[in-house]
Amino acid sequence: MRAVMCRALGEPEDLVVEDLDTVPCGLDQVRVRIWSSGVNYVDALFVQGRYQIKPPLPFVPGSEIAGEITEVGPAVDGWTVGDRVMASTGLGGFADEAVLRPDQLTRIPDNLSFGQAATMGQSYCTAWFTLTRRTVLRPEDWVVLFGAAGGVGLAMLDVARSFGAHTVAVASSPEKLQLVIERNANAVIDASVPESEAGPLRNQIREITGGGADIVVDTVGGSLAEAGLRGLREGGRLMVIGFASGDIPSLPANQVLLRNRSVLGVDWGAWALGHPQENAALLREVLAQVEAGALSPIEPTTLPLEDVGVALRDLLERRVVGKVALESRAR
Repeated sequence: MRAVMCRALGEPEDLVVEDLDTVPCGLDQVRVRIWSSGVNYVDALFVQGRYQIKPPLPFVPGSEIAGEITEVGPAVDGWTVGDRVMASTGLGGFADEAVLRPDQLTRIPDNLSFGQAATMGQSYCTAWFTLTRRTVLRPEDWVVLFGAAGGVGLAMLDVARSFGAHTVAVASSPEKLQLVIERNANAVIDASVPESEAGPLRNQIREITGGGADIVVDTVGGSLAEAGLRGLREGGRLMVIGFASGDIPSLPANQVLLRNRSVLGVDWGAWALGHPQENAALLREVLAQVEAGALSPIEPTTLPLEDVGVALRDLLERRVVGKVALESRAR
């Protein structure tokens, strides 16, 4: 088998694809031929040693896969060779194959490609967790999305739309703005236009939403966070999900107090690890909506496994529009 190997913490460009011995399939395990591996921001953090979990070296990065079962251990029930499956692996996803426990597997709905299945899990579970567990999204709410053309942003846009909410997508390039328009955002804000021309971001949000947003979803951090907080209406919620800008903001507490606003942290990954049964139920809810046609994950841009460094660097530099996946050898 081939796999991307991280032998020393550093930059994504240092990763190499190596030939490794095939891992034996145990009595209670299954072997999955990986056809698509989702590329996520957290994968780059693992490689750089910037994530809170530090796996021992060497390791194979990659946390989301989709493929087909090629071998089933004799003690495994309910799975057969040829089944289309997706899985969250934590590590080991950037490879030709993986040996997994049956409880790690989820069947891929018929209306999803391998690429969609490999790139939707983290993003859509984060969005669903945010809008159904950490807060409650109501029809007709105004939801503002920072980093709207990224993986989590697009999932939030899709989930919010399915609930009947109004969406304002904030993005920073013509390509990203075009994508969120195609994905049915109700309004867009071009973050690349200086506030000296467009006016303060908080005012743009208030004007579009008719007085303020009910929910602002922030995956970017930096100065956007305070603008989002100030752009909330009475009882509004700022959902803090990440800091793709690399800048962790300090927020003025008086702006939280004013108008009874809330600032809520969202760490789906840690919650999922600590609550596996609840997370499995959450994923079933998401996939039921996918099967019903209420949610439609985007088809990713695909790159060969050897271009892992390019994919991770583009994520770190915020050049990715939509989602990106690594593909193994041609089927």
